[in-house]
Amino acid sequence: MIDPTSPAAGGHPRLAGPRDPGDAWVDGEHGRFWGRFGAAGLLAHDVDRGVLLQLRAMWSDRGGTWGLPGGALHEGEDPVAGALREAHEEAAVPAARLNVLFTSVFDVGYWAYTTVVARVLETFEPEISDPESIELLWVPVAAVAGLALHPGLAAAWPALRSSLQMPETQPNAASPLYGHRPEN
Repeated sequence: MIDPTSPAAGGHPRLAGPRDPGDAWVDGEHGRFWGRFGAAGLLAHDVDRGVLLQLRAMWSDRGGTWGLPGGALHEGEDPVAGALREAHEEAAVPAARLNVLFTSVFDVGYWAYTTVVARVLETFEPEISDPESIELLWVPVAAVAGLALHPGLAAAWPALRSSLQMPETQPNAASPLYGHRPEN
């Protein structure tokens, strides 16, 4: 018998077992979005290697496109904590090696996606740690726009790229956002 949650059966392998109440679609006048309580993703920027991107599994929403490690928030979860949790779950990103710089929010009223932008303080190698990723790759900032990006990332990328190049997001900058270091 085929497991109904397997990709071969058209299912979602992550849905096997207990689910968080946030793992659900939200529908409204601006479309359908994943994450009952919103969603968040991590844009990890290593000044020497670029940004960490995830090639999304074919069974996932917009599968086969490049996006950020991230996903649905848990009820009451802070978007920064959610993005760091999801990036750890999907790509083994160690939050203690990051410095959160700023967030960017896309909000349609009934749903919001928060991009958490962080500088890599200490080099690490991501690892595929759940079935949502086909590949994880450090991509030079100049090469990101040339990839088949998830439509949300494609729309946000020009502003995110500009923000990465602003003086206050550069290493050793005198910025009130610099210095926030997650505990995990």
